[in-house]
Amino acid sequence: MPPASRPQHALPPRLRRPRHVWVSPRSWRRRLLFWSGAGAVGLIAVLFAVAADHAQHLFQTAVAALPWLPFLVTPLGIALSAWVALRVVPGSQGSGIPQAIAARHIQDPAAKRRLLSPRIAVGKILLTLVGLLCGASIGREGPTVQIGASVMLIAGSLAGLGREPGLILAGGAAGVAAAFNTPLAGIVFAIEEMARSFEKRTSSLVLVAVVAAGLVAIGLLGNYAYFGHTAASVGWGDWKAVLGTGVVGGLAGGGFSTLLLWLSGRIRHGFGGRLARHPVLVALGCGVALAVIGVATGGLTFGTGYEQARATLDGASVLPWYYAPAKLLATALSGVCGIPGGIFSPSLSVGAGIGSVIGGLLPDSPLGGVVLLSMVGYFAGVVQAPLTAVIIVTEMSASPDMLLPLMVSALIATSLSRLVCPKSVYHAMAEGFLELLKAEEAGKPAPATPTGKTAATLPSA
Repeated sequence: MPPASRPQHALPPRLRRPRHVWVSPRSWRRRLLFWSGAGAVGLIAVLFAVAADHAQHLFQTAVAALPWLPFLVTPLGIALSAWVALRVVPGSQGSGIPQAIAARHIQDPAAKRRLLSPRIAVGKILLTLVGLLCGASIGREGPTVQIGASVMLIAGSLAGLGREPGLILAGGAAGVAAAFNTPLAGIVFAIEEMARSFEKRTSSLVLVAVVAAGLVAIGLLGNYAYFGHTAASVGWGDWKAVLGTGVVGGLAGGGFSTLLLWLSGRIRHGFGGRLARHPVLVALGCGVALAVIGVATGGLTFGTGYEQARATLDGASVLPWYYAPAKLLATALSGVCGIPGGIFSPSLSVGAGIGSVIGGLLPDSPLGGVVLLSMVGYFAGVVQAPLTAVIIVTEMSASPDMLLPLMVSALIATSLSRLVCPKSVYHAMAEGFLELLKAEEAGKPAPATPTGKTAATLPSA
């Protein structure tokens, strides 16, 4: 039909999808493999969450019976985990988010497999559980991003989809969505933090992966809110709380990132570089420090910090003033010792500790609302991704009424954090992975990463 006589409602030939594409067995095979991969991410995330809770509970039970146990188990367990991560599953250290970000920019399949692979995914799960069994201040949500990206790469390879950057993005988003039961946060995290832009071609991949993984997680655990349904709320009359949590959270979050990078640099260059040549001894020393901090705080700093944050948010308890700085330091030490583990849950817990202090200074403001604001402020300050921070806390606490105050707190925190630490920790480490891989391809000595360490011992953030 000539263009002049074509009906106005008809699509141009280049936009029409041939009928055989929709009914083609090959196309359906690709779709089924992709959907199965996304569902597998949801299943793995749920099983990982259940196992992590049991590991943390087992450590707490053992310490309650034997209070001296952390001085033995924590250093030795962390040293063992660091050795296995370095020698058996290199690339599994840290949270896994920097690896996923870096892998999106790598073209060489062999180099990509050094950051995302089935072996790394399995090692990530097992070693994160070992870290929680030893009392490390780590979370499972960041590792789930690397695991999700690895699973989706496998599914995409079997389906012959190509579009690997989009698959990595979809896997990471599905991991966040299934780990927290926060589908919107998974999508926003993929756009704001992993991609730092909106990519139209990958939007459908991300959406389908998040839906499939989320449905599996909800089918197994139910449609729950991570921190339960809270009645916390603040109004614009509580502007002191909004301003205070944004300022303190941003400065503290930026300070945490700076501390993490500074500690990494000192480990790299301390004693003429001898510390960097003995990463297992570094892990052992960090384990001793974690045991001392944990025992000194009555065990509050061990593990993810979820229980402390939940109790404070519900008003069941008020955290002591020293909890936030102690938990921040414990998380930083867990981040530089070379073991797998993330900072999502510990950061939210530090934010809850900050909120507990600020709430005590503002008795006219509801404590639960101040705690939520502080969680968003500190988390936004650490990851420098305000939308992700706002949506993830809103979905986890089922508190949509606080959306605008949370946004203001997150924006203030992110702005101040960037003054303290100009570059996001995740992206600084991702650039370090890319520089290391490029140097190895060129046959040159591995350069120092932005954290001052090689990829084998990057901190977990």
